[in-house]
Amino acid sequence: MMNLADGLALQARARPDHPAIIAGERTLLYRDLDPLVRRTAAHIGDLGIRAGDIVGVALRDTLEHLVLLYGLARMGAIMLPIDCRWTVEEKTRLASFFRARLVLLEAVDQTLPGQNNLAVDEAWHAAVAAAPADRPYASDGAAPLLLSLSSGTTGIPKGPVMTHYQFLRRFWTHWINLNLNSHDRYVSATPLYFGGGRTFAMSQLFCGGTVIMFPPPYSPEDLVAEVGRRAASSIFLVPTLLRRLLQADLAPRGPLWHLRTLLSSGSALHPDERRIIRERLCPNFYEYYASTEGGGVTLLTPEDQKRYDDSVGRPVFAVEVEIVDDEHRPLPCGEAGRLRYRGPAVATGFYNDPEGSAEAFHDGWFYPGDLATMNESGYVFLKGRRKDMIIRGGVNIYPTEIEAVLLGHDAVAEAAVVGWPAPDLGEEVAAFVLTNRAVEEVELIAVCRASLASYKVPRRIFFLDEMPKNSAGKIVKPALAARLPENK
Repeated sequence: MMNLADGLALQARARPDHPAIIAGERTLLYRDLDPLVRRTAAHIGDLGIRAGDIVGVALRDTLEHLVLLYGLARMGAIMLPIDCRWTVEEKTRLASFFRARLVLLEAVDQTLPGQNNLAVDEAWHAAVAAAPADRPYASDGAAPLLLSLSSGTTGIPKGPVMTHYQFLRRFWTHWINLNLNSHDRYVSATPLYFGGGRTFAMSQLFCGGTVIMFPPPYSPEDLVAEVGRRAASSIFLVPTLLRRLLQADLAPRGPLWHLRTLLSSGSALHPDERRIIRERLCPNFYEYYASTEGGGVTLLTPEDQKRYDDSVGRPVFAVEVEIVDDEHRPLPCGEAGRLRYRGPAVATGFYNDPEGSAEAFHDGWFYPGDLATMNESGYVFLKGRRKDMIIRGGVNIYPTEIEAVLLGHDAVAEAAVVGWPAPDLGEEVAAFVLTNRAVEEVELIAVCRASLASYKVPRRIFFLDEMPKNSAGKIVKPALAARLPENK
């Protein structure tokens, strides 16, 4: 049982001259990473933060952001990821709900009203440089590490509480199942705010690999060039980014072809897309079905894709998967039901949400809300989601949050938001409204833009004379989704 940051101390002794993080022209060696993390932890403690306190992190994807995550781990604080692209209102709402003791922001960001804010700027870096690197900290693997934000139905993402040990066991899956190890040169091309982007980067540092920071936005051509220039061996990309690579005018079998591991997670790709990726981009393409609450669930290898191209693969190391009915009874192979899984990397509940915890966690199993089947060889086949969460470009979007913004307009009497199938992003956001006076679509879109991050803003808002409802008076969202035109 160890503090996650203990792994950096081991690497500082075992391979001090090995590059830990490369960001543009900057290279941080392991001999320098561990003391920098320790000084960062000391500075956070000097600010009055103690072990068990929640600290919001709303930063861009930089070397400093990655160091800070391990600094929080070292001193025992609990990380609360906050997307730096969110509006001030969204950031404030999240920080308030989770009772953050401190929120760390970019120097250019606006402060959050009612919150203890601090900019990670030149003054911050000077204070870190002056802080001690020899302050002792407890090594407790059972201590909470992270609120790994997950889907919610109340406008606030749920926060499954992850311990140091549970997070370490996610790393085990990377090493055992995903081919990632200390020899890797891993390109971090997905925001650190997101579960996969954060976990893969931290995993590589723990095991002694090299993390190459190349955050979005970037063109497909620039990403491919960076992979070649750095002689990278592995990368994680959400399906939207892979689709953009396929649409770009790239030479087949270019720099991506030589990757040992090309990973995708966030939402399933179509079988034809998987085949084209293997043929044009990289033969070593793996699709990873995972969740923020439990880490990796199943893996579809390149060989598996040829046999079961509509599957999400078989369970990863130490993870048990079952398909059950609504009474939690296991179903026979081939029968559709609720997917559940358990393992040493799975959270045990949501922060400050006993009702949500009771719904999603049962007898040591986690229920992600997916329907699935499983065959006799252990391959899992997803059949859809029980709830209406939208996944746009691998990013979870919560309809009720958007509906609340629309309902805040005095012309909107009722609102319902649904996913709109899209060829590039998987899903777009579509909204249906019932109004009590004349209002233009552009005005409602502007209201959404003022209160929501850009990727949450509906692509279209459709006006109805009547909302379809069931006998209980609830809006029937499948009926709305059926009215959507083809999204081109």
